Amino acid sequence: MVPNIPTLKTLVYPKSLKDSPVFYLYPMSSAYERELKGILEGDEQVLSKVTHSCSVTEKENYHRILTKPFIVVRAAGSLGVDLVALRGDISFLIEVKSSLEPTLHFSSVEGKLQRQAENMRHGCEKTKTLPVYAFRYKGFRGDMWRLFTFDLPILEGRAQILNRHLPKLAKSKQGNYVMRWEDGLPCSEFVSYLCR
Repeated sequence: MVPNIPTLKTLVYPKSLKDSPVFYLYPMSSAYERELKGILEGDEQVLSKVTHSCSVTEKENYHRILTKPFIVVRAAGSLGVDLVALRGDISFLIEVKSSLEPTLHFSSVEGKLQRQAENMRHGCEKTKTLPVYAFRYKGFRGDMWRLFTFDLPILEGRAQILNRHLPKLAKSKQGNYVMRWEDGLPCSEFVSYLCR
């Protein structure tokens, strides 16, 4: 029997230790994937936990998912996809990221995140599927999640409308993706938009 060995999701190099040879490895945690899954499925226990430090408006927006929940399936993640959200009117692929820092550089982890993102983009272009990046800022009080996507003009229907509404991943001068938490769409607004 093969033991369950956590895989490495991100390689974090704290700014405070920039000149230190020490790297901090954070094992891939499924906790945040389960949290986002619970939000989109309208799990009241998860919603209560996620919104305990949110504003009244954010709480109301989050709870709108109770009227139009998704079926959410956890994926293997090998193609840069952690979750698949399914509903009659809209479906999309989600890659979940989390960090103690507000900016995530895809050039880190020897370019693995960049390659993963390019694979996800290519697959979504080929199948005309909406890709969503969900970024959870650890330790933040309030709405901790921010949502992003790629610019994909090839999408059609509701997927195209939602793609236009979501902020796009930025790129560095070197052409690598950069995800800045403050530039993302708050998850409470994303949920509210999905449930209009």
